[in-house]
Amino acid sequence: MEDPGLIVIGTGPAGVGAADAYRARRSGVPVRIISADNSHPYFRPPLSKDYLRGETDDVDLHPQEWFRERDIEVVLTAPVHHVDADERTVTAGGQQYRYSTLVLATGASPTPLPVPGGERALLLRSLEDARTLRDAARSARTAVVIGAGFIGCEAAASLALQGVSVTLVAPDEVPQQKRLGEEAGRRLRQLVEKTGARYLGGAKVTSVDAESVHLDNGDTLPADLVLAATGVQPNSAVAESLGLEMENSRVVVNADMSTTVDGVYAAGDVAFAFNTGAGRRLAVEHWQDAEDQGGVAGAAAAGETAEWSGVPGFWTSIGDADVKYHAWGDGYERSRLVEHEDGFTVWYSTGGATVAVLTYNADDDYDRGEELITAGEPPPVDMG
Repeated sequence: MEDPGLIVIGTGPAGVGAADAYRARRSGVPVRIISADNSHPYFRPPLSKDYLRGETDDVDLHPQEWFRERDIEVVLTAPVHHVDADERTVTAGGQQYRYSTLVLATGASPTPLPVPGGERALLLRSLEDARTLRDAARSARTAVVIGAGFIGCEAAASLALQGVSVTLVAPDEVPQQKRLGEEAGRRLRQLVEKTGARYLGGAKVTSVDAESVHLDNGDTLPADLVLAATGVQPNSAVAESLGLEMENSRVVVNADMSTTVDGVYAAGDVAFAFNTGAGRRLAVEHWQDAEDQGGVAGAAAAGETAEWSGVPGFWTSIGDADVKYHAWGDGYERSRLVEHEDGFTVWYSTGGATVAVLTYNADDDYDRGEELITAGEPPPVDMG
């Protein structure tokens, strides 16, 4: 019987990375990527930055020729209706497809704003979302961005740089206070405000109407445009239907991205993956880590030994400021901010070992931080 090859569900970095790694090791068998999205595989990082600012329309992950050259079929606008792990079939978009191995790279979806009128708030995850937001920004004079995670900070900065009067609203007094600490949060706030956006901390949104956003302190903010950047939830419905082991809506996978069901792998936002460097499972939502996990899943699905071991990390751009972060991502005990002439570094430690580093204009510290985190060595500064 002909080998039905690989099916990947999802066109993000984990899905495309899995298809590419599999094809590099196995030729002559089908490789198919299936997605409910209606857009050719694209980069998400620019959507809150240069794409939103109208500086580029080129967000393709790879040209269509790249997929043709590798004989990777991309099936779009095909939501998955059913997966039969016993028969090894996927039913999507009204068609049934056979597979020998399956990679779930279903990603995550933005969390809607859970307040009265919250449905008026725009979301930002897909290319279609970004088009809608960019079109709305062209005529907006005022905007409220809700949530000061990295997407919220990036989008608020991009909107402000277009001349929109932007207020970034968040419950923490500074961005990412719980995750990164107060000192780092103050610096992120300065970078946001440098673009012209206003940061309003210690506030929660209670409702949204056609022209304004209402806060729990009684204030009302004018808003021609409202963006909810209030986090994401993994797209776990397909995984749950297969009876895979789950934790906090993520698929529990081994270091090779294999699940508890034979022939099924998972990677990216939907995965809770064992990292051999950390010695434990980690949940990550970063582009590069999704691509790395996809590469591991594709190699393992093709029969090669592969493991996820690198330190998670990413870059974010707030206006023209590039902030970089490496971390295991599960907390820290101590932090120390070190000033530089035109930037800063924040070192994080637990039990004396470096567990994270955050940098702005300090690339040497970013690279050194990855080495120290990997080795479990102390930060190069007195942590007090």
